[in-house]
Amino acid sequence: MDHLCPQLDTAFSASFAALPRLAALASSCGPQDRRWVLLAAGAIMACAPSGDDVFKVFSAPIAHLHRVTDQFLREIGDAENYVYLLQSLLSFEGVEIWDRCLEGLRTGEYEVECPHCGVNMFIVIGEDECFSASDDYSLREVEKVPLQPTASEDLEGLAKRLHDRTLADGQQLVARRLPYLFGRAACPDCGTVFPVADRVTANWTP
Repeated sequence: MDHLCPQLDTAFSASFAALPRLAALASSCGPQDRRWVLLAAGAIMACAPSGDDVFKVFSAPIAHLHRVTDQFLREIGDAENYVYLLQSLLSFEGVEIWDRCLEGLRTGEYEVECPHCGVNMFIVIGEDECFSASDDYSLREVEKVPLQPTASEDLEGLAKRLHDRTLADGQQLVARRLPYLFGRAACPDCGTVFPVADRVTANWTP
């Protein structure tokens, strides 16, 4: 991977040329190795812009990698590997940005900037608390503003698809956090209310 996709954010023509081999490996290796193969292929495809010729030239191995990942997601128990492989699945579909920034669903934290005053904020989507804070909440008591989740029945588009998928796969923790990721937060400093997902994607836009 140091040669194919350095730092997991740079791919080369040789990287994409490895996709047929990775697709073959994904079918022939055991579950533990399969996970690494799919993550490697996903990292490579995350570097390809949607609509890039790569999706046409390597359509067959990409489709195969998608099928294997789709099935593998149904068999994974732990949330950490699930979230990473869910990103790989999106990368094989050409879904940009979200194929890289779902990790906060695993860690329970995103760092964003307030769209109005520019203060750096923590968006915490934890098991017990979901809030925004402009100070390091892990070191001291800080002001916490509760997040406003979107009702599951009101989720739309990719948010709804991800929520339905995680529920179907038995990933309850991830499913519980998605309405907060696609909900709203308020800046503790200036009070501006904004969609969490908009600030997360703004943080990842090249």
